[in-house]
Amino acid sequence: MDAVRMSHVWRLPARLIVFLGLTFIALSASALDVPPLTGRILDLAHVLPAQESEQLTQQLRAHEEKTGNQVAVLILPSLEGEPVEEYSHRVANTWKLGQKGIDNGVLLLIALKERKLRIEVGYGLEGTLTDLRSAHIIRNEIVPQFRNGDIPGGVRAGTEAILATIEGTYQAKEPPPDRIQPGREPGAFQYVIIGIVVGFLAGIVLSQGLRRVRALLGSVLTFMVAQLASIPLGLVAAGFTAFLLWMVLRAKSGRRRGSGPEDWTWYSSRGGGWSGGSSDSGGFSGGGGDFGGGGASGDW
Repeated sequence: MDAVRMSHVWRLPARLIVFLGLTFIALSASALDVPPLTGRILDLAHVLPAQESEQLTQQLRAHEEKTGNQVAVLILPSLEGEPVEEYSHRVANTWKLGQKGIDNGVLLLIALKERKLRIEVGYGLEGTLTDLRSAHIIRNEIVPQFRNGDIPGGVRAGTEAILATIEGTYQAKEPPPDRIQPGREPGAFQYVIIGIVVGFLAGIVLSQGLRRVRALLGSVLTFMVAQLASIPLGLVAAGFTAFLLWMVLRAKSGRRRGSGPEDWTWYSSRGGGWSGGSSDSGGFSGGGGDFGGGGASGDW
């Protein structure tokens, strides 16, 4: 009988765990795909003139032949809801820019719709192309050009500044503003998970209130945290927390009414492919480098 009772006790938590896992699998499956690496300049937004793209490619190729460092530029029409830090890190590690064991790769990522950009730096270059210096490049070289509507000029200035920094010839002029943030920020899924955990625990701890009140409070707290990723994700997380609290508290209430003194405690890329411009005629690929999140992000 005890085994039967315990199976009933853990049936709801097990179902909830499976449901939560399937929910996050579905969210992950909708993530923006990483485009294949077909060249040093991958312009999926088609904003660079062919001659400009070819000139930058030649500069990057010459730099790689001289130093072994691999620098690539990715220009996207949109991040489609992805945080720029999270997506940039995923692209850099998928492409494996830089040499294996040396990790001397750099990615400059630009998202036009969101007006966001990031310099992602491999482990081996973090001491040279530091977070602060990456932020200087964004502020001093790229953002002014972008704000003037000169996207090609900003890409060129930023790329040349990255190469100059690695080669030791770039001079930073002033510290970055608050909006340029070195390092990586929490990703969207981190905000969602933290929000759900905070809201769920708050609803459980406030066990003296009505079930609906606790579910409402938990969902509000979840939304306050998860909306830092985006308002739609905040609403989804809040709804999920309210449902989770309502189900768990309902099960606990029903068990108290029908089971006597026993109680229990609850612990707690889109498909379709990419197409875009690349001035490399083929043969370019990453060398096995790794990235740990170094670099800086900005917007214009």
